[in-house]
Amino acid sequence: MVRAQISMVMVLDKCIGCHTCSITCKHVWTNREGQEYAWWNNVETRPGVGYPHRWEDQEKYGGGWVADNGKLKLRMEVMKKRDPPKMEDYYIPFDYDYDKLFDENVQQEQPSANPVNMITGERMDVKWGPNWDDDLAGGDIYARMDPNWKVLEKEITLNFKDVFMFYLPRICNHCLNPACLYACPRKSIYKREEDGVVLIDQNRCRGYRLCVTACPYKKVYYNWKTGKSEKCILCYPRLETGQATVCTVSCVGKVRYMGVVLYDETRIEEVANVPDDKLVEFQRSLILDPFDPQVIREAREAGIPDNYIKAAQKSPVYYMFKKWELALPLHPEYRTLPMVFYVPPLNPVITALDRRGKYMAEYKNILPTIDELRVPIRYLASLFSAGNEEEVRKSLKKLLAIREYFRLIEVEGLSKMEASKVLADQGLSIEDAELMYKWLALGRERWTIPTAQKVKVGRMSHMKKKGRRR
Repeated sequence: MVRAQISMVMVLDKCIGCHTCSITCKHVWTNREGQEYAWWNNVETRPGVGYPHRWEDQEKYGGGWVADNGKLKLRMEVMKKRDPPKMEDYYIPFDYDYDKLFDENVQQEQPSANPVNMITGERMDVKWGPNWDDDLAGGDIYARMDPNWKVLEKEITLNFKDVFMFYLPRICNHCLNPACLYACPRKSIYKREEDGVVLIDQNRCRGYRLCVTACPYKKVYYNWKTGKSEKCILCYPRLETGQATVCTVSCVGKVRYMGVVLYDETRIEEVANVPDDKLVEFQRSLILDPFDPQVIREAREAGIPDNYIKAAQKSPVYYMFKKWELALPLHPEYRTLPMVFYVPPLNPVITALDRRGKYMAEYKNILPTIDELRVPIRYLASLFSAGNEEEVRKSLKKLLAIREYFRLIEVEGLSKMEASKVLADQGLSIEDAELMYKWLALGRERWTIPTAQKVKVGRMSHMKKKGRRR
């Protein structure tokens, strides 16, 4: 069965950590009482603790799935864990006692507004927040608190010359195999058939918070005021009118790309069950070619409108994740099959120049330096490919090849045909390079969102099987 999913790619080399995406999301969707710590969109500094505190530590939180003798089981059920993050793992909601600034009697000292706990009304000391460790990735404390740091063992020191950092924006991944959906005893979480957006029915939710525990990305939040769970809705009212999400539109660095992908729903369990080192490869195989006549025919038979099929053919997500193999899923080992992808950072590309400002090495010697980039391959693999370093190298080599291709043309004066050898070595064409340049460098046409049309309503077949909850 062919299904359509609206997905997102984030290019990490372009993220400047300005948090504009987080602020716009907060003002549009989570500005009510009870949602203070509900950052549906947040930007983390890596290496770092993350938000909520150490959300990647599944030994602590028990999120996602585990493959047990060919069967998928919720990790929280295997570990018998039912404990969601505590409020302290986010931060205690607080405001400031602004009345004191106006009502204080005249005195020599400047009055100050103290932070006040919004739940108890008592004064408090603020000790944590959504970006408390912002830009402190090189710090000994915060870097070592990153759950991914353990993969580096003693390879990386925290000496100034060796430290590295980059920004990691995060939203709900609107997974193909969402653990939050299957954990809900009230069946209040569902995945929209027309576009794959995962939502929570507020009328059915009773605030059991099993969805918070089950989500390995901790992108479901409990509203302490209403007693219900809430999460990113991928701005679906905007999607229905052909507009991108507010985080995408407001992004200063033009980091985010959105589009439709078509996938084979019948293979979801098979793909989620493969060994860790095969997860990225098999998830790519799940995405279908929108130009294939058979796929188009089956998509129409499944009720997918033609404007969705045409959008899939122009989708930057399809090209970056499937065709070019640039983008990677965040922590695929959680087996939720996330549909938000990341192009890993080069950070920086090459630093060795001769006196004339040219690269000291020829092209054949530039690509092998990929293992000497400032951000360690093993760290990126821990984040984006379940430890499979070759998937990360493949992506970074293509990014290097594109840059070298344009350098040979602009600096060395070679023709496109002469310079295209560096592309061919990585399985890319001149047409691929031109399209990459338009999207990655110029940031044009970063999303293709079809307007909504009426479709047949029903449960997705893989969610109707015995033991699965919609």
